[in-house]
Amino acid sequence: MQTDPSPSFSPSAHAGGGSVVGLWRYPVKSMLGEELNASEVTERGLVGDRQFAVVDAATGKVAGAKNPRKWGTFFDFRAAYVEPPQAGSKLPAVRLTLPDGTTALSDQPHLPQILSRELGRKVVLAQAHGAGEPSGATAEEYWPDMEGLDHRDTVTEWHMPPGTLFDMAVVHLLTTATIERLHALYPAGRFEARRFRPNIVVATGPDEQGFVENDWIGHAVAIGNEVRLRITGPCPRCVMTTLPQGDLPRDAGILRTAAQHNQVHVGVYADVIAGGTIRRGDPVTLA
Repeated sequence: MQTDPSPSFSPSAHAGGGSVVGLWRYPVKSMLGEELNASEVTERGLVGDRQFAVVDAATGKVAGAKNPRKWGTFFDFRAAYVEPPQAGSKLPAVRLTLPDGTTALSDQPHLPQILSRELGRKVVLAQAHGAGEPSGATAEEYWPDMEGLDHRDTVTEWHMPPGTLFDMAVVHLLTTATIERLHALYPAGRFEARRFRPNIVVATGPDEQGFVENDWIGHAVAIGNEVRLRITGPCPRCVMTTLPQGDLPRDAGILRTAAQHNQVHVGVYADVIAGGTIRRGDPVTLA
């Protein structure tokens, strides 16, 4: 397979955005989430996003799909709030759909025992409490034996930003141009937005091709009439993108293609400059 002459290949540099075609919130880190028509956005991202995580009771480390050899696939679980969370209010309960299709609530007394039985290890469900926590939660990540990754066939530890359960930033944005480019490079792969777990999917115009978001880094993005984001950097991908979920098959070629052609990056991270409400169909413009 030929690689692009430049990992940031994007003939549409600094082109003008598009529109929101997908909104996703993930109440429990590493579990499947919920697709939304609208969401409030605060300085902590989409309200309710990644507010909970499964924690290994023995080690205190966050469990999840980044280390599938230890935890299996968290993508057999789905999490959704029983009612839409609102900024400034207590979070509603989360309904967890288990691999066998049964459900449990985040506030029911025996949830730790239920999750421990499903995962084969003693675990608890923890909640992010915000600013003031002295250090970030610790998690483990398995790196497959693949050229282009920082590590190969090993497990490393990493720390989340203090007070949060995010990997690196509070918002993850992905364009349809990037998905289409990856599919063109690896036509056998099922490249769908849900593999990459973005918060916001932006449909770009036909004249915007390639890894469009690379050119957005360092710029501000306006979404609708209220929300403003600052694109802070690329989103490095991991083994999670290769795992099966729903009808998507296991496919190491997904990650390998990103490694070969865009330095393992798919999408970008962002901070929130101004909050508000975003909706599917909102225009997205680049400052």
